[in-house]
Amino acid sequence: MTERRSRKDAARNREAVLAAADDLFTRCGSPEDVTMADVAAAAGVGKGTIFRAFGDRAGLLRALYEVRLEPIRAAVEAGPPPLGPTAAPRDRVPALLDAVLCFKLDNRRLALALEEGGSGSPYQAEHYGRWHGLLQAVLEQIPGLPDSDFTAHALLAATRADLVEHLAGEERVPREKMRAQLADFTARLLASGSPRGAAGEE
Repeated sequence: MTERRSRKDAARNREAVLAAADDLFTRCGSPEDVTMADVAAAAGVGKGTIFRAFGDRAGLLRALYEVRLEPIRAAVEAGPPPLGPTAAPRDRVPALLDAVLCFKLDNRRLALALEEGGSGSPYQAEHYGRWHGLLQAVLEQIPGLPDSDFTAHALLAATRADLVEHLAGEERVPREKMRAQLADFTARLLASGSPRGAAGEE
């Protein structure tokens, strides 16, 4: 009974911490303005509870990122075209990139905090590795497109959180214009891998 109650308390505390962090990162002016102490106070728990549940600040950011990303992951893994696995590769690549961009736009501060946090390279982050691996696998299904590994990196670079923040926050580029620009960039890149004569097939 005590062990079961302890697990329920831990789960409840975890949800409270995630909800508090979600609210704070949504309202903050800068990701660095939010401290673990702020999150603990807002969640009504001790800082030790957060460290036990998430390890450190980066662990908390990753957990919150994963919670927000879950609907997109479900659509990518089992949803309908153009995002799901049955979509044609040339349709799925731009859909995947659009989903990443929209997620970054909707979660600008959290994405920025996660990609800028820690001392390691952002390219070593688990979430980046998943997107790169998925995109590379889809790109490999497109005939004539060279070096899917580098191409996946190049396409994902257009959705980096710092670039999204610069364009949306500092240059005030409208959301739909950013989406259209990324779609056009992706289409031009994919066209470079089109077999001879493909342009005349449409």
